[in-house]
Amino acid sequence: FVPRRRTEVLVTEAGRLARPGAIVVDLCCGAGAIGAALLETCEGIELHAADIDPAAVACARLNLEPDGGHVHEGDLFDALPSALKRRVDIVVVNAPYVPTDAIALMPPEARLHEATLALDGGADGVDMHRRVGSQAAEWLTPDGYVLIETSLQQAPLTIDALEAGGFSAWLERDEEVDGTAVIATRPV
Repeated sequence: FVPRRRTEVLVTEAGRLARPGAIVVDLCCGAGAIGAALLETCEGIELHAADIDPAAVACARLNLEPDGGHVHEGDLFDALPSALKRRVDIVVVNAPYVPTDAIALMPPEARLHEATLALDGGADGVDMHRRVGSQAAEWLTPDGYVLIETSLQQAPLTIDALEAGGFSAWLERDEEVDGTAVIATRPV
């Protein structure tokens, strides 16, 4: 189970940051491709994945639970067990980031075969990023990280969303795979 190429930047950066015993949360996990890649490449992590779509959660359970992952159904952090608060080392997010008006312009293979819920990021595409930025601090360890896939054009808005949540954020870009992620941690 391989994540699409653009998400490789999330897997690479999370893999670089994860240590054995790290608690990693994959929000908006879909079928679990990112979580599966992390379980395969990051030795000894405790993976929790969450999605609001019941069909995605069913697929993620098939893909992650046999390898020790824990899958939860619900809206972002609300899906997670409260016992994880302040214990999460890394939050990886591949939330919808297509602006609502741009969905109709997407290639048919994307817009016709993906649930709108998995694509629609709101008017400017970063509604979910703002929600993550406003909630992540209560889940992370003091030296934890948030990694969010975004587009190069939306990256400044994603950085703003995380900085509004009290994080220091920066851009990571992989030209080879056309992957863009914003990484954030709490300022020291």
